[in-house]
Amino acid sequence: MTEDPFVVHRSLLFTVAYEMLGSATDAEDVVQESWLRWDGVERSGVRDPRAYLVRVVTRQALNRLRTLSRSREDYVGEWLPEPLLTSPDVAEDVELAESVSIAMLTVLETLGPVERAVFVLREVFEVPYGEIAEATDRSAAAVRQIARRAREHVAARRPRVRVSGAEQQAVVERFMDALRTGRMQELMEVMAPDVVLIADGGGLAPAAPAPVHGAGRVAKVLERVNRVAPASEVTTVWLNGAPAGRVESDGEAATVSLLVEHGRVTRIYVVRNPQKLTRLDEPSELVR
Repeated sequence: MTEDPFVVHRSLLFTVAYEMLGSATDAEDVVQESWLRWDGVERSGVRDPRAYLVRVVTRQALNRLRTLSRSREDYVGEWLPEPLLTSPDVAEDVELAESVSIAMLTVLETLGPVERAVFVLREVFEVPYGEIAEATDRSAAAVRQIARRAREHVAARRPRVRVSGAEQQAVVERFMDALRTGRMQELMEVMAPDVVLIADGGGLAPAAPAPVHGAGRVAKVLERVNRVAPASEVTTVWLNGAPAGRVESDGEAATVSLLVEHGRVTRIYVVRNPQKLTRLDEPSELVR
């Protein structure tokens, strides 16, 4: 018996939706909505199930993204993507790992819904312009223009330095070890002078309400947090295709994702919103 194409491509569909939305919870909802539509389709009329399903997911994600963009305007504090526990295998596809990194997903948040859809489908999944046009209800010529603008927008904001997995792992371990032991001087040494810390508590957990700039200020924030709520457990895990940190304190969890450039930490993304930390016990399968 031939396996249902939806089952075959489910991980791909989830990955597409997650990259468009930055939320695993919303991505799962989109995949479920897409299944309901697929279940009612006459399969004999579908020549390319994979392309068809990607179009369905894209349309559903676009609808959800337009709704989310309005609700995120009322979000308490800084909004960060929902971190996902992943296996080290994701890092073997360097382009996929970069595209699902917290740093890149944060950049994608600055695109409009259609621009984000076009960028993700074209640059990450290499979907032909004609298929993107069908999915976004635009002409192929318009899609090419949108893709060009989106590429320029992302290129101006994405990390310019790509580091090896080994270098990322070493810097993350050094940072998390300094955090665990409270060695502030070592923490200062591993951070770039212009490091920026962004924390997401969503109004449900304590977090800096705005980005914190500069190694000195970031170190003071981390020292104060460690003094008020000492970490009971600090571990290195794989999040969004890269080594990162997980911190447990008084029964509350937080994830720490780091952007590393030239051997030092330039961005620190801390997620404390408990609603975004529900998928840290089982790896998510991200594919393209």
